[in-house]
Amino acid sequence: MKLDLREKDGISILVLGGQLTGGGGHEQFQEAIDTLLAGGRNQILVDFTELTFMDSAGMGELVSGHRTVERFGGKLKLLNPNERVHNTLTITKLLPIFEVFDDEAKALASWTTGT
Repeated sequence: MKLDLREKDGISILVLGGQLTGGGGHEQFQEAIDTLLAGGRNQILVDFTELTFMDSAGMGELVSGHRTVERFGGKLKLLNPNERVHNTLTITKLLPIFEVFDDEAKALASWTTGT
């Protein structure tokens, strides 16, 4: 998995690429979350634009990351999950725990508007 970090308007944006699977990537994702939280950054937008596949282990890491960020008083939101990831979140009934956006500007604005 490829993982890039950028900042915009005080929000940390994790850009995921490739595959988030039990065979690779999920540890890298959790380490990135832990590093951000250790640095006091608890407003995290996970950008799925370049992610091609996520299995159940990757889904578990996403949920774990969400819970960890909330324990630190923050929010983890999702941007541009592809149809397969979106459907998996729906089927597993995990979609309601996440705020999901298809537009980065709206996602970033959601922290100031409280949605």
